[in-house]
Amino acid sequence: MTMPNKRILISACLLGKRVRYDGKTLSVHDQKLQDWIDKGWVASVCPEVDAGMSIPRIPAEISNGGGHEVLLGKAIVMTKLGVDVSASFVNGATIALDLCRKHNIKVAVLSESSPSCGSTTIYDGEFSATKVSGVGVTTALLNKNGIQVFNQFDLAKAFLEVERLQI
Repeated sequence: MTMPNKRILISACLLGKRVRYDGKTLSVHDQKLQDWIDKGWVASVCPEVDAGMSIPRIPAEISNGGGHEVLLGKAIVMTKLGVDVSASFVNGATIALDLCRKHNIKVAVLSESSPSCGSTTIYDGEFSATKVSGVGVTTALLNKNGIQVFNQFDLAKAFLEVERLQI
């Protein structure tokens, strides 16, 4: 069996799976995305759940930095109850990277503002509902390994990039 040449990594919550910390989804409805799903070109990921975190789970935010700093051990991912869950977030990011490597995925669409998946914004680490510029842990690891990450608001750009990268 040959693998399709077009592959894209998508956050499971954007695909309608109830994997978010609150047990909800962020479903995206897009005909091209549905076509890709139907063709088997979409790989689904929830780094947090894939790393063994529960649904629902206590909200978590990155404290004192962003995803790049977490990977360097200079920032932590902390739950609202003060528990350091950085190791789970790094493990989930590694699982997502392994999936990309397995399927030769070069483009991902991940859920904006998530401490795992945010690609332009994350929350400020104070649980104040304030968004700041930054990336989540999974996005940081994927970017570090040459995988472009878009968010659900940039689906069209992500699809164009997948098309552009085809050999």
